[in-house]
Amino acid sequence: MHKQPKLTRFNENVLSKYQIYNSIFMTLPFDTITKTGVLLPLFHDICKEGFSNRQNPSEIVENFFKTYQKNPSEKEKINLLFKFIQYIERQVVLFDAIEDAAFPIVNNMDGIGTLRNSKEIADQENKKEALKKHLEDFKIRVVLTAHPTQFYPGTVLGIITDLTEAIQNNDLLLINQLLAQLGKTQFFKHEKPTPYDEAVSLIWYLENVFYHSISQVFNYIQSNIFDNQKINNDIINLGFWPGGDRDGNPFVTTEITLNVAKRLKQTILRNYYRDIRRLKRKLTFNGIEQLISEIENMLFENSVNPPVNTLITLEEFKEKLEQIKGVLISKHQSLYLEDIDDIINKVHLFGYHFATLDIRQDSRIHQNVFAEIVTTLQKKGSNLFPENYAELSENEQLKILSEVSDNIDISIFKDEMVTKTLGSIKAIETIQQNNGERGANRYIISNNQTAINVMETFAMFNLCGFEHNITADIIPLFETVDDLTNAPDIMEKLYTNSAYLKHLKSRNNKQTVMLGFSDGTKDGGYLMANWSIFKAKEFLTEISRKHGIKVIFFDGRGGPPARGGGKTHQFYASLGPTIEDEEIQLTVQGQTISSNFGTLDSSQFNIEQLLSAGISNELFSNANHIMTKNETEVMNDLALTSYEAYVNFKNHPKFMPYLEHMSTLKYYGKTNIGSRPSKRSESKELNFADLRAIPFVGSWSQLKQNVPGFYGVGTALKKYEDAGEFEKLKHLYHHSDFFKTLIGNSMMALSKSFFALTEYMAKDEEFGDFWKIIYNEYETSKRLILKLSDYEELMQGNKVGKASITIRENIVLPLLTIQQFALLKIQEIQKQENPDADLLKVYEKMVTRSLFGNINASRNSA
Repeated sequence: MHKQPKLTRFNENVLSKYQIYNSIFMTLPFDTITKTGVLLPLFHDICKEGFSNRQNPSEIVENFFKTYQKNPSEKEKINLLFKFIQYIERQVVLFDAIEDAAFPIVNNMDGIGTLRNSKEIADQENKKEALKKHLEDFKIRVVLTAHPTQFYPGTVLGIITDLTEAIQNNDLLLINQLLAQLGKTQFFKHEKPTPYDEAVSLIWYLENVFYHSISQVFNYIQSNIFDNQKINNDIINLGFWPGGDRDGNPFVTTEITLNVAKRLKQTILRNYYRDIRRLKRKLTFNGIEQLISEIENMLFENSVNPPVNTLITLEEFKEKLEQIKGVLISKHQSLYLEDIDDIINKVHLFGYHFATLDIRQDSRIHQNVFAEIVTTLQKKGSNLFPENYAELSENEQLKILSEVSDNIDISIFKDEMVTKTLGSIKAIETIQQNNGERGANRYIISNNQTAINVMETFAMFNLCGFEHNITADIIPLFETVDDLTNAPDIMEKLYTNSAYLKHLKSRNNKQTVMLGFSDGTKDGGYLMANWSIFKAKEFLTEISRKHGIKVIFFDGRGGPPARGGGKTHQFYASLGPTIEDEEIQLTVQGQTISSNFGTLDSSQFNIEQLLSAGISNELFSNANHIMTKNETEVMNDLALTSYEAYVNFKNHPKFMPYLEHMSTLKYYGKTNIGSRPSKRSESKELNFADLRAIPFVGSWSQLKQNVPGFYGVGTALKKYEDAGEFEKLKHLYHHSDFFKTLIGNSMMALSKSFFALTEYMAKDEEFGDFWKIIYNEYETSKRLILKLSDYEELMQGNKVGKASITIRENIVLPLLTIQQFALLKIQEIQKQENPDADLLKVYEKMVTRSLFGNINASRNSA
C-alpha cells in the first residue's frame, strides 16, 4: 500500500475521489434554484481568469452575471451568491471527509515518528531499556480548548464522521444519501452556544475518538515496549478548558464548571459501562460472572443517575478488575486477557475524571478581585491584612500573601467577580471530591506579569480552606514579549519564597509554566514570538534546575503558524537539551481538533508523533538541536530585526483602521460560533490590546494576507542579503532544526496568501500605500525564503501538504471573491447620501456567511 510515493497516494485517494464525489454532489437538487451546481464551476472559472487578468472582485462577479444570466435583478444575484456559499461550504466538508478517509493510506502509520519506528530505532541502537526508562516519566498532555476557530455545528461533524466511514467502505448509496443530507443541513447557528454547549460538543471527541485512540497507543507501549508489564506512568493525559476557562469569557459560572465536571464523569462511566457489557458477553465463566455483573450495575446506575452515588473508589474499581484478571490467568488459560487489560488501562488513564478541567483567569481580574477581598475583610474587622496593605512594597506584600490562611465565607462579598473567582477555587475542591484529584488540579493565570500575580492566587486558595495544602498546580501564563523576558526573574522570586517552595514540594517539585504563542505573535511578530519563547524556556530551565525544580512547559498553541501551530511535532523534536522536556503539554483548538484528532487514525498518528518527538529529543539527540554561540547570535539578530519591522508596521496609523474597514474583523462576533466575545473589553472603540488573537489572525487569513505568519521575516532575511552575509543564514537553516521548522511554518502562511484577491486595494486613496507595505513584505519574505531553502516553490519539501492547501484554496476561491464583492458593496452603500439599510444588512450577512467555509478550509494549518 505504501510503496507508491506519498503524493501519488494522495492524488489517487483524495484528489481523484473528490472529483468523482463532487460531481455527484453538484447534480443533487437541494433548492428551488436549479442549475446552482451547474453554474458554480462556471463562476469558479470566471474568478480564476478574472484574477489572472487583474480584475477586482466586483468586476469578476458582474462579468459572471453578464455572461451567464439574462438581466438578473439585484435580488436574483444575491440569491444565487448565497446558494454558491452554501454549496462551497459543503464542498469543504466533502473534502474533509475524503481526506480523513484516506488518512491511513496517505500517511504511513508505521513510518517515521510513529511508536513502531521509535521502538525499531531503539532496538537497533540497543536503547530499549533507555526507552522504557524514559517512558516511565515522560508524558504528553493534549488540552482541548473551546477557542472558536471551528464553524461546524455538531450535526455537520456527525455527517463528516459518517461520510468518512462510507467513503472508506466505498458505499455509493450511503454516500449519495449523506451528500443529500449535507445539502439540507444548516451550518449557521442562530444563537451563540453557551460554554456548557461548547463543552458537550468537545466531549464528543473524548468519547468517540480519544477514549479509543489513547488507550490503543498505551496498549501498544505496554505490550511492545514494556513486554506486558504494568506501567505506573499514565504517559498520555487529557486536559479540558470549556467550562473552566474564565479568561475573557464572562459567561462561565461556577455552576457551569461543576456541571461540565459532572458531564465528564458521566461520559467516562458510560464508556466503561459499554466496554464492561461487551466483556460480560465473553467472560461467561465461574468466579467472574458475579463480579462483572456488580461492576456493570454500578456503572450503569451512576452514569444514568449520578445522585445515587453508589460508586466505589477508583482504587477499589481497579482492584476488582485486577481480581477478574487474576481469575482469568489462574483458572481460564488467560482467555480474553487483552480485553480486560484494555479496560484496566483505560481506568488507569481516565479515572473518574476523563479529562482534567483547567481553571483560567486573567491576572488583571485577580488584582481587582484581591483588592476587593482585602477591603471587605478589613471592613469586617479581620486582621489578615494590615490597613496599609495596598501601599506596601512588593516584598512586604509577598510575605503577607505567603502566610495568609482561612476558610472565608464567600457570601460576605457583594462584588460578583469576587464570588465568581472564589467560587471557582471552591469548585476545584468539590470536583476533586467527586472526580478525584485529577478532575481539576490546575489554575492558570493569564497575562501573568509579576510574582504577586501568582502569590495572590496562592493566597486565594489558602483563604478558601486549602490552608497551605493546595492540591492544585498554580500555572503562570507568559505571553507578550516583555512578559516572556521577565518570566525567569518572576520564577526566581517564587522559588526563593519558602511558603511557595513548600507548596512545590507537595507537588513533586514540579512547576508548570504556560507560554502562549497567540498574543506573543500579535504583540511581537512571528520570529520574535517564537524566539522569545525558545529563550524563555532556556532561561526558565536553567533557573528551575538551579533550585531543584523540574519545570514543565505548557504551550498555548493555535492552528495556524501565526498562533504557534504548523508542524507541531517537528517543533518539539527540534528542541535541544537546554530545554526541559519531561512533558509535552499543548492546547489544541477549533479545526485543529477535527483535523489532527478527528478520527481514530489521525488521532493515534498525531499522539504517536508527539510521543516520538519527546522520545527522539531525549534518546536520539541530534547535533542540529544544539545552537552554537554564533548561531544564537544570528537567530537573536533576526528576531530583533523582524520585531522592529513588525512593531513599526503595527504602529502605522492605518493599521487598526485597515483591519476595521477593509477586513472581516468586526464580522467575527456575528458568527455565533463561540460563547465568548470577540474582544476583551466592552468599549465601542477598537483597541489593539483588546483584540483577541483568533479574530486578529483570522481576519488576515480571510484577506488572504496572513500577515502574522510572515511579517518581518523578509525584512530580517534581507538585512543579511544586503550585507552580503546570506551564507550565515544558509548555515543556520541547515544546522538548526528549530530555525528550519520556523521557516517551514512561515512557508505555509505564505502558501495560503493570495494578494490578487485584494490587489484593488492598492488604488484605494486611504489604504493603498498601506496595502503596498504588506505586499512588499510578502514578496520579500517569499523570495528570500525560497533562496534560503533552495526551493523552486514554497513547501517544496512537503508536497502532500502543499497539494491539500492548493485544492482547499481552489475550492474557496469563489467564496473569497463573493466575500470581497460584498465588502466592496458595503463600502459603496455606506458612501451614499441615503444608504439602503436593508441592502446593507444583506451584504453584511453575505460577509459573515462566507467566513465559515474559508475558516473550515484552513484545517490543514497544523
